Amino acid sequence: MEYRTFGKTGISVSEIGFGAWAIGGDAWGPVEDADSISAMQRALELGINFIDTADVYGDGHSEELVAQVIRGRRDEVVVSTKGGLMGHHRDPEREPVYDRPEKVVEAFEASLRRLETDYIDVYWCHIWWDKHEETEAFLEAFERLKRDGKARAVGVSTDSIDHVRHFDRDATMDAVQLDYSILNRKRGSDILPYVQEHGLGAVIRGPLFKGLLTGKFGADATFTEGDIRHGWPNEPWYAESVEKVQRLRALERDDRTLAQLALRFVLDHPAVSVAIPGAKNASQVEQNAAASVRPLLSDDERRLIDEIAPAEIVEVAADVR
Repeated sequence: MEYRTFGKTGISVSEIGFGAWAIGGDAWGPVEDADSISAMQRALELGINFIDTADVYGDGHSEELVAQVIRGRRDEVVVSTKGGLMGHHRDPEREPVYDRPEKVVEAFEASLRRLETDYIDVYWCHIWWDKHEETEAFLEAFERLKRDGKARAVGVSTDSIDHVRHFDRDATMDAVQLDYSILNRKRGSDILPYVQEHGLGAVIRGPLFKGLLTGKFGADATFTEGDIRHGWPNEPWYAESVEKVQRLRALERDDRTLAQLALRFVLDHPAVSVAIPGAKNASQVEQNAAASVRPLLSDDERRLIDEIAPAEIVEVAADVR
């Protein structure tokens, strides 16, 4: 496993992290807690030290599972969690939910309790970019949390460069979490250059495009009712994306799977600190972790990727969190 410095924070992070949305059990189909715990334990054994979760994943269940894994080894793990969507999830009609910094701090403290820790390494604003009135509450709360030593770094999870600029207008942000992959490259032309210019940490969610870039889903794929991908096969972009993935298979090698190619593509961007593919079991973790030591992409391979999935083409998948 290779490690990178997380922006200006000085925190060392494994370039492959563990995305803990799926283990919440409410958005990606069935998953067993025992498998989730085993997956995270295997991740730590393989040198993965960055675990990303959120209060809304499984209504806090993901954070509770993370707590079981980091217990007794807290100093070995960079814990990343988010606050914001939980309030809207519980009371979507009340606007704004986070109208005072005290409410953000309350959400933060609730995450601390579920995670069974007294500090969080990276804490994120997890609300949609157009809720500027709530951004102010988050900014003030983040200042307090960093001052009190409860949050080592803070940032915003968003795919909007306008929100990034608004959030960082006083240069107080440490990091951005964003969606970026071979099939969704638009952020490579705005947010990632901003991150690089300002020395911020960059956490990449969706590097496997919610599993599509593993190559295991065809045009006739079906997803369970509780899976956020349930309606994908009916979307106009889906068949085209599956066709692109099949063409990308030409780049598979004996020493690199399609998923590892997709992760390597993300990691090769100079602004990226860590990619956080999800995993439901230890085998998936092992495949993800191995991408860290897979060969860099050649110029010919990059040209073929550009031909198959041009940078200006952006696929749309609903409910990106």
